[in-house]
Amino acid sequence: MVPDIADLFEAAANCIAACEPAEKLRLTHEAAAAFRRGELAPCAEAPGPAAIGAPGRPPRPKLVLPRDVPQRGLGSVEGRAAFLHAIAHIEFNAINLAWDAVYRFRGLPGAYYADWVGVADDEARHFAMLSARLAELGFAYGDFDAHNGLWEMAEKTAASGLQRMALVPRVLEARGLDVTPGMIARLRSNGDDASADILEVILREEVAHVAAGSRWFHWHCEREGLAPVREFIRLVREAVRGGVRGPFNRPARLAAGFDDDEIRLLESLE
Repeated sequence: MVPDIADLFEAAANCIAACEPAEKLRLTHEAAAAFRRGELAPCAEAPGPAAIGAPGRPPRPKLVLPRDVPQRGLGSVEGRAAFLHAIAHIEFNAINLAWDAVYRFRGLPGAYYADWVGVADDEARHFAMLSARLAELGFAYGDFDAHNGLWEMAEKTAASGLQRMALVPRVLEARGLDVTPGMIARLRSNGDDASADILEVILREEVAHVAAGSRWFHWHCEREGLAPVREFIRLVREAVRGGVRGPFNRPARLAAGFDDDEIRLLESLE
């Protein structure tokens, strides 16, 4: 049993609030294990969620605008470290995003909470893998600037589980399905098979994470009497300036719960 934790929502809040990466990972793995053992569950009588704010994060990396994050080639060790740092930052944010999906949205089926607790546990493991690889290259999380785009979308979708499922896993995280195969190829062409192997694991598991977003987006649409494809494209048009960039990894997106009509319509928004 996780000591002194009332329920799953309190555990999720504690994971989000933890600032140091090692502590966030420890709390995440402990809470996920307790949930799997049946020792943590959502409580219907728990206080409602607090207004969304900044999650716990270390003093570094410095957060800058996306355009101010320097782009480096993969031909040097520092360039590969900067690239892996950017992925590690996404995974660190993804831990918070998964726990916020647990904490913020109440009264949902047990399978919903099981999905997002599992995602949080996976994202913590991904971050640890990338951190270890950064250390092998002589760097650490915080050594490069980063941006806050993922969490900004969480703030914009805090009032709606439907919008959260549509715009975080199915837009922002699904982008990784499209670009990661090319990243893996570039790493291998530069002789960095160790880093490429990590991204292979992440890509495989992120398909399941995006699929969880698809599953619960469809669940919300069914409950609200909405046509999923039409609603998804409407939300993308409203929330994502310029649409979603392709080219799209069609096999991965189909495996993650997209259908051909959605992909075709996304391509028409470019």
